[in-house]
Amino acid sequence: MSHSSITAILNQLQRVLLGKPHQIKLALTCILAKGHLLIEDLPGMGKTSLSQGMAQSLGLSHQRIQFTSDMLPADILGVSIFDKEQSQFVFHPGPIFKQMILADEINRASPKTQSALLEAMAEQQISIDGITHALPSPFFVIATQNPSEQSGTFPLPESQLDRFMMRISIGYPDETAEMAMLKGEDVSPAQQHLPACIDPLTLIELQSQVSKVKASEALLNYILALVKGSRQLNEGYGLSPRASKALLNAAKAWAFIQGRNYLVPDDVQAVFAAVAEHRLRHTSQQQGEALSQRLLASTNPIL
Repeated sequence: MSHSSITAILNQLQRVLLGKPHQIKLALTCILAKGHLLIEDLPGMGKTSLSQGMAQSLGLSHQRIQFTSDMLPADILGVSIFDKEQSQFVFHPGPIFKQMILADEINRASPKTQSALLEAMAEQQISIDGITHALPSPFFVIATQNPSEQSGTFPLPESQLDRFMMRISIGYPDETAEMAMLKGEDVSPAQQHLPACIDPLTLIELQSQVSKVKASEALLNYILALVKGSRQLNEGYGLSPRASKALLNAAKAWAFIQGRNYLVPDDVQAVFAAVAEHRLRHTSQQQGEALSQRLLASTNPIL
């Protein structure tokens, strides 16, 4: 039952974003691994469509928040307003109180507003005026951002980047897919509501099954070798313990999507770039992509 549900989700999303099965599979992997997803690319590449399609396909309540330079934290979290009749402050929840938040163009907001998401993403709760408010379960943030070299953007701080389990880029479609789009063969989740393939309780059950995927000690040593190798690079700063856990969980979700209940090195390699590249701090001209490829090429799994 579980794998047929996953197949249905993937098939539906591939009608939303034509010609990008690998990126779609990575996005679903992130959600099944209980992670937050960052989609970075140029405007008009389908970032928002994929985010909306994911929320609708998983049957989650969702809210799209368009980030702007003048947005305040209260615009996301909510605000306490004094009620004269009750003679007390009453909290009015903001748009973050949904199961999936589509944070569109997150890097157009100021660092202060970006940081408002930190507690929500890390603890699944927010604090307003000293009072803690629990967020819905399950809770995910899918954020989109434009390349940092574009005007009007504020780079995400390292602490914020590290909250995202995975970062993906969609890239230009191939000629066949773009022709299909021009013919109207793609589905826009903003214009027509997609049917839910599963409900939130089923998603939680799938996530539970993902956590039970087995990893041998040799496979864990392979993950540790990749992480250790990143810390020995002269060009940058290595992966944190949080990143090593994210790599393991993402690999488990990838294996689960493939229909297996055990890990193989291919699972780790499939998700490594998406988990590692935005965390690799480079002090030279080498980018995270080049560093991640070097790590994979120089680290051999011993099984």
